Amino acid sequence: MSIVVQKYGGSSVADVDKLRTVAARVVATARSGKRVCVVVSAMGHTTDELLALAGKVSLAPPRRELDMLVSCGERISMALLSMAISELGHEAISFTGSQSGIITNDRHSGARIVEVRPVRVEEELAKGRIVIVAGFQGVSTKREITTLGRGGSDTTAVALAAALGAEYCEICSDVAGVYTADPRVVDAAQLADAISYDEMQTLAEHGARVLNPQAVEFARRAQITIHARATAQPPGLAGGTRIGGAASERRIAFVTAQEGLVRVQLGGGAAQLDARLAEEGVRLLRYDNDGAAETALFSLDDLPDWTAVRARLEALGARVTTGLAAATVVGEAIGADAGAIRRALAVAHAAGLAPLGVRATPLALSVEIAPAELVALVRALHREFTESVGDGAVGAGAGQ
Repeated sequence: MSIVVQKYGGSSVADVDKLRTVAARVVATARSGKRVCVVVSAMGHTTDELLALAGKVSLAPPRRELDMLVSCGERISMALLSMAISELGHEAISFTGSQSGIITNDRHSGARIVEVRPVRVEEELAKGRIVIVAGFQGVSTKREITTLGRGGSDTTAVALAAALGAEYCEICSDVAGVYTADPRVVDAAQLADAISYDEMQTLAEHGARVLNPQAVEFARRAQITIHARATAQPPGLAGGTRIGGAASERRIAFVTAQEGLVRVQLGGGAAQLDARLAEEGVRLLRYDNDGAAETALFSLDDLPDWTAVRARLEALGARVTTGLAAATVVGEAIGADAGAIRRALAVAHAAGLAPLGVRATPLALSVEIAPAELVALVRALHREFTESVGDGAVGAGAGQ
C-alpha cells in the first residue's frame, strides 16, 4: 500500500464541523487503499491569538517561551482530528512533532528541519492506523521544542512525505491551488495546472503564502510531487495545482505581494551587519556590500522580538527603515530581461505609482513600493505580464 501525506491548513480545521469534513476526507482516502499520514495546522486564528496574548505579557517575548506557547495550537488540532476519525470507525493516533521524529536546528521561531526519523509514524501506518501529526513544530538537537515559522506545517508535511517515501503530498486549504495572483486581489487571476519547483520556491520567498520555501526545498531534493488544492475537492490527483513533475504546457507569469519589509543600512562596508543579522536569526531577502556600506532587506515574519532586535541594530549604528512593500513578477528568465524591467517601471508610472526601487534575479523581478500603493501595483503588473499575453503568458502569483 502506498503512503499519502495530506496537510490541512488552519482554515480547513477552524471549527468542529470543518474538522468532521476533513475527517471524512481522510477516511475516504484510507478506504481507497492508501496509508494516510495527516499534518494539521492550528485551528483558525489560534496561533495569532496566542501571539497576541504573549504580546500583552511582554513587548519582546523570549523566542523559546513563544515556541512553547504557540506549539500548543497544532496539538489541539491533531487530537481533535484523531477523535473525529475514530468516530467514523477508523483507527487513528496523533503525534507531536517531536514524537514524529522532526529534528530541527537550535533556532526558535523559525527553525529549520535537519533530519526526520519517522519511526513511530511508520510503525502505526504499518498497523493500518491513520497517523495525525502536529505541523509547524519539532525538537532541536538540544531537546528543545521549536517551531518552524510561517507556513511551517507545509514543511512538516513535505519532510514527512520525503522520509516516508510517499507517493505524493497534498497541501489542502481554502483555495483551489496556485493562482497567477491572489484571487482576492486580482479578479482575473488564473489557476495554474502546474508549476516548477524553482518558480514555486521563488514565489514563496517573495510573499506567496500557498507554500513554505523550505517545503519546496524538501520536495525538490526528494522529488516529491506536491498537489495544492482545496479541502472541498475530493481526494486523489485530479484538480488543483501540481508542484514539480512535468512542466506545464503553458508558460505562466505569476505576481505576488509582500509587506512588512525592513531595510537596514550600515556604513563602513566592513561586513559587520551580515554577521549581526546572522546572530539575530534574520533570514535575508537581499544583502549588498559595495565597500562603503552594507544594505540588507528582510521580512518581519518569524521575528517576534523585533523591537529588541531593532534596538540592538540601531545601537550598532545601523539605519533602519520599516514599512516597505514589494510586488514581484515570477517567471522563466523574467528578471534577466532588461525589457521586462523597463515594462514593469513603465506600467507603475502609467498607473500613477512611485516605485522605490527594483531588484531582479533570473526568475523574479521585484518592484519596491509604498504599502498604500501595493494592491494597485499588483493589479497593474498582472495586467501587463499575465492578462495581456493570454494563454502563452509568463506571469506570477499564488493563492496567498
